[in-house]
Amino acid sequence: MTPWPERCAAALERLRRQKPLVHQITNFVVMNDTANVTLHIGALPVMAHAAEEVVDMVELAGSLVLNLGTLSTPWLEAMRLAAAAANRSSIPLVLDPVGAGATAFRSQQTLRFLTDFRVAILRGNLGEIASLCGIEAEVRGVEAVSAAQSPADVATEAARRFHLTAVVSGATDWVSDGERLVAVDNGHWWLTTLTGTGCSVTALIGAFAAVCPDAVEAAVAGSTSMGLAAEKAATVAQGPGSFKVALQDAIYHLSPDAIRKLAQIRDLTPESPSGTGQL
Repeated sequence: MTPWPERCAAALERLRRQKPLVHQITNFVVMNDTANVTLHIGALPVMAHAAEEVVDMVELAGSLVLNLGTLSTPWLEAMRLAAAAANRSSIPLVLDPVGAGATAFRSQQTLRFLTDFRVAILRGNLGEIASLCGIEAEVRGVEAVSAAQSPADVATEAARRFHLTAVVSGATDWVSDGERLVAVDNGHWWLTTLTGTGCSVTALIGAFAAVCPDAVEAAVAGSTSMGLAAEKAATVAQGPGSFKVALQDAIYHLSPDAIRKLAQIRDLTPESPSGTGQL
């Protein structure tokens, strides 16, 4: 079968050719950053959150990204209207459960989305995803501290429990749909020095979800794109500030050939040979 780097490169080519509209209802902290990375990867972002127009906007979009970072009742109501519209129109829904596990309110609202709507892709850090699965985890604010199971096991458990593709981001990003398990090893530790980089990964995954019928492929392509861009940015940055600028430039200049040559993707699906990069 086609190696993962080639699949991700083809997905980037398709994304830039189609330029899909990605509707994001996200949080105040990261709104500008996620809009920019969506634009730089080749998609078109829109951040409409008024209840009066979210349904109309969803119906124009190729995917919907919901980010629970700065929760409020009006925004939650708009998110639920948008999610229902996406489900009716078979538009992929990507959910980022920022801070799940930190407070009961966040956890309850996230679980309501997972119960009431068809979520295609759930992306979060280890603590967030583990807590949603009832696995012991420590979350401080919106940062994961620890979990009682490995990221690979948490991703697989979340995928099976919620019937979706789960992404657990970290030094290695783990992607699972409950059967397949893929590890993306690209990245750089400077991503942890900036707020919102995880949310930006979700935005990239949302962009790829608009052009990839396979949710695992969308998740792997989005995670790989961020990881490669971070590696490139780290070669020229001198600290977090210059790294942020270089990261945006690297996403903009990311090429399919770079993905083919530099992607570090391991397919760990039980039936496939470990580490071959094959599906």
